[in-house]
Amino acid sequence: MSIRNNIEGLQQELQAHEVTLIAVSKTKSNEDILEAYEAGQRLFGENMVQELVAKQEALPKDIEWHLIGHLQSNKVKYIAPFIVMIQSVDSLNLLKEINKYGAKNNRVIDCLLQVHIADEEAKFGFDHAELIEVLRDEALSDLKNIRIRGLMGIATNTDNEKHIKEEFYELKMLFDGIKVSFFRKEDSFDTLSMGMSSDYTIAIEQGSTMIRVGSTVFGKRVIKHFKASEG
Repeated sequence: MSIRNNIEGLQQELQAHEVTLIAVSKTKSNEDILEAYEAGQRLFGENMVQELVAKQEALPKDIEWHLIGHLQSNKVKYIAPFIVMIQSVDSLNLLKEINKYGAKNNRVIDCLLQVHIADEEAKFGFDHAELIEVLRDEALSDLKNIRIRGLMGIATNTDNEKHIKEEFYELKMLFDGIKVSFFRKEDSFDTLSMGMSSDYTIAIEQGSTMIRVGSTVFGKRVIKHFKASEG
């Protein structure tokens, strides 16, 4: 199957569910990304700032880039001029830094709050109590150059579908509760990003509005080393 065929098949599958596809292009060549682009895909997700900046400079400017990997505060400045959404926000301090560079670039930057839903210790994200604490923090209302669009979560890497389903269900319930409690008057809190190549069908069943898919689009990934400077 070609990248084009993979994109077209996924888009057809997702259309009935009104789910947005982020093509995860980390480690993929510009040629592969262009093949997906020529098939109509415009939303791409990257994990590493250095790789993201290099690709943004080289590829068509109407691509909408999403940062989906862990983001260090000192790297926000490199992506603030162009990033469409940062899906991996896991602290109030990071929100403040994104806001600072959003203001410097005269932009409002869309963000998702990453929630730790998996069993693995290595995954980043807020736990439920930390998330509520941040949403209640008065400092949040002063951040005029960010917009919190929703939540993101990564399920446990397991073949146990029941376990994955429970994690996604809990995140959807949390999303619904936060929307009612904190964003009732705002239409912009509308994005629940959950589901990757191995579990996106379960995620969609549990209410995902956005999936982050790499190998299903591009095939199995090949690790490459990027040497572009971050400035």
